[in-house]
Amino acid sequence: MTDNITVLGVGNILYQDDGVGIRVVEALSQGYDFSDNVSIVDGGVLGINLLGIISQAGRLIVVDTVINHGRPGDLHRLEHQDIPHRILAKNSLHQVDLIEALTLCQALDHVPETTIIGIEPQNLNTLNENLTPLIRSRLPALIEKVLEEIVLSGGTYTRKI
Repeated sequence: MTDNITVLGVGNILYQDDGVGIRVVEALSQGYDFSDNVSIVDGGVLGINLLGIISQAGRLIVVDTVINHGRPGDLHRLEHQDIPHRILAKNSLHQVDLIEALTLCQALDHVPETTIIGIEPQNLNTLNENLTPLIRSRLPALIEKVLEEIVLSGGTYTRKI
């Protein structure tokens, strides 16, 4: 087995598609069992307060919306070196805080290898706890991408019956 793998869903469930990362980690927790080296974490909008969790991860997989100038529902995979530039363009407080937390990890001399698995949102501004129908329909594909990333990182999973 490899280093510990932390799957971190972030976002604000009160703003429609912004909550997609949280919905993914909820589905993972409810529908799958993972090897002992995999942790599934609901990070919400905690940002900088996630420093402890982030700094202890050997491998960090963040699930969130990603604005990449594609079509709503497009899936994205951002590698470690591409993350700061792409996230800062989003102007989301929880994502800016995530970058700050990763930067502070440098002071602790441990920045986990990080990948963001994300989806192009349709609506981030409407106060509504439900994902838009388009993004909700793309949840299975997004979950599959996260599961693939877990396996690539050295984790395993089984579907709960």
